[in-house]
Amino acid sequence: MDTRGKKTAAAIHEEITREIDGLLQVLFNGRRKTGYLDLEATEMMMRSAMHRVGAAGLNALLQFPVPPTEQLTVPCSCGHTARYLELRSKSVLTAVGPAEVSRPYYLCLHCHNGQFPADVELDIAHTEYSPGVRRMLGVVGQEAPFDHGRRQMKQLADVEVTTKAVERIAETIGADIAARERAEIQRAMQLDLPMVVGEPVPILYVLMDGTGVPVVKKETVGRQGKIEGQPARTREVKLGCVFTQTRWDEEGYAIRDPDSTTYVGAIEPSEEFGKRIYVEAWKRGWSRAHQRVVMGDGSEWIWNQAQQHFPGATQILDLYHAREHLWELARKLYPHDEAEQKRWMMVHQHLLDNGKMKKLTVALKDVADKHPEVAEKFRTEAEYFRRNAMRMRYPKFRRQHLFVGSGVIEAGCKTVIGKRLKQSGMFWTVDHANAIIASRCCHLNHRFEDYWESRRAA
Repeated sequence: MDTRGKKTAAAIHEEITREIDGLLQVLFNGRRKTGYLDLEATEMMMRSAMHRVGAAGLNALLQFPVPPTEQLTVPCSCGHTARYLELRSKSVLTAVGPAEVSRPYYLCLHCHNGQFPADVELDIAHTEYSPGVRRMLGVVGQEAPFDHGRRQMKQLADVEVTTKAVERIAETIGADIAARERAEIQRAMQLDLPMVVGEPVPILYVLMDGTGVPVVKKETVGRQGKIEGQPARTREVKLGCVFTQTRWDEEGYAIRDPDSTTYVGAIEPSEEFGKRIYVEAWKRGWSRAHQRVVMGDGSEWIWNQAQQHFPGATQILDLYHAREHLWELARKLYPHDEAEQKRWMMVHQHLLDNGKMKKLTVALKDVADKHPEVAEKFRTEAEYFRRNAMRMRYPKFRRQHLFVGSGVIEAGCKTVIGKRLKQSGMFWTVDHANAIIASRCCHLNHRFEDYWESRRAA
């Protein structure tokens, strides 16, 4: 039977009573003298008092006894036995303040490695932060800059940590989430996917996009920047999202199911990202979807991955990206005449929006023939529209009540990536950026609680 804290229960009760009585006496005396109660100040005083009481209780509970005779040895990883040597103490920051834990120390005389089994039991092995504090640091670290997280911890939880602690713990948690995701992807590639049961999904969408994040110089060595002759300053995060649709409005426009969007992302080659988004789509019910849609802009890597991992899916090229290609041509053709640009766009956007791709490509080639100065650009774009014609059947897609715009993933690039990783003064290593991205997606997908429980069970 575990007797930790049993002999100090009376002392703890006495300390709690004394703390509360003293505080209440101060508060009532103050109110009696002034006739006024500062509620906020009183709340903060109460919280501090409860923290002190809680820390005292934890200190008592964390005093492990000398192990009984039958527990004086434990197995060592080297295959031999470690023997109990002594009780050793260390400080741990908990959600109610600093606490001291005294636990048995075991030493293996064969390999000379020591171990603290109690640290594993308490989930404080190799760390000075309790699981409760680490959980909070993981949340604030993925949400906002690390120093902002430090201030949040103090203001909201009255727990003092350093900015470096927020960074270190948040990235450690994110790295663990990312490692678990890689293991899951590896199992999937070995056809070890769990069968996901559930109701049929009417329409399931997979969207992909890329956005650059600023990185330290060593991460861009040998990489060409956007400007000719200039080195790269960013690395591309590939972001994907999956969501479902079950209805549309009175005019036939698609309506995304509320809270149905989940995200995955990483700085990695497109081949690896294709596996990542495939696993997410599978978890979301790809095998049960009546209609499957892949959306993106005109980036070749997106359609390569769509063909490899989602064969047979309806492919839709974002209408607004396609329109932007036409606007570039209009500005190229009439660089100093906005009125002519708009007139040209009215005619050619009408062809695009109505899916008349043959007429559009013919019209672009005609411009190329008549205007040698822009011929190369217009022929390139004509080929772009010809190549993607099957992905631009917008009237057909709208008759099917499907989305034709990828606004969800565009917004995701801003909220999931930009809001956290692209603020002023930020420069990341690839590993640290991927750790925060993994943690952020885990939180936004409402899977952090499951992750936290699973890591303790592992």
